[in-house]
Amino acid sequence: MGRYKPYAAELLLVLFTTVVGVLGFWDIYAGPRADPQPHHYLHVGTIFGWMGLLLAQISLLVRGEWASHRRLGLAVLFAGPLLAASAALLTVHSARSALASGEEDFLIVQNVLGTLWLALILFMAFALKKRRKLHGALLSSTLILFLGPALFFTLIAFAPPFRIEGPETFYRFETAVRTGLGIILLIVLLLFAKDRRNNWPYLFAAASYLLGEVSKAMLVRLDLIDSLTRAVATPSELAAFIIALAIMLALLVCTVLPATPRMGLREVASREARVDAGGPPNNRTA
Repeated sequence: MGRYKPYAAELLLVLFTTVVGVLGFWDIYAGPRADPQPHHYLHVGTIFGWMGLLLAQISLLVRGEWASHRRLGLAVLFAGPLLAASAALLTVHSARSALASGEEDFLIVQNVLGTLWLALILFMAFALKKRRKLHGALLSSTLILFLGPALFFTLIAFAPPFRIEGPETFYRFETAVRTGLGIILLIVLLLFAKDRRNNWPYLFAAASYLLGEVSKAMLVRLDLIDSLTRAVATPSELAAFIIALAIMLALLVCTVLPATPRMGLREVASREARVDAGGPPNNRTA
């Protein structure tokens, strides 16, 4: 068990997010009015698949299986864009549903900002992959972005003080949001205190919620929430998914491509062969 101690905080974060995620999706799949749609299956599959990959990567690190850890990293490279694309699809679906029903999408700002923040964190994780601890913290910090919505739906579904029982209790939506934010801030502060040099990504991920609240207040003041909702609802869900997937995949693949120009690959291979044989690298200067 001592081998798990360096990764105990990350393991607890994955497990906590998994439990809260199950509770958050409970009403959709097992509630009295359960009616899961295809986009729900996609969203659940990508999120829990992502958490499974993170858990597997931590397990490989604990056992010191570095080669397997790097190989599994290729799966993370493709799972990340899929994760961002499913978030984009859900954001567009939420906006289009709000317009169709005539009701306000009260999560529109956080949905948009959360999707963009997720894409940014994933790109940073692979751009900084040589700094292993920071790379790991960036990937794990994506769970902070999932915790907000998961805590929100868990609270309004299972905690009586947050349940919605009619228009007169709509204020509880905001109460649930703020309570969830308080829980998240406590978690990220504990993680940051564990390693201040490398765990700042958790604070960065949590900052998306604070920025979302400030942005929402400004948009409400300027009466632009409806305009934002209509803009987000412009593309179809499928178009949003394909565009987000293509952009994220291109960005992440660029971060892992060899930096050596194509014309120099043979020279590099020859140099490495000489070094392996015990000869001099024969470096050339311009």
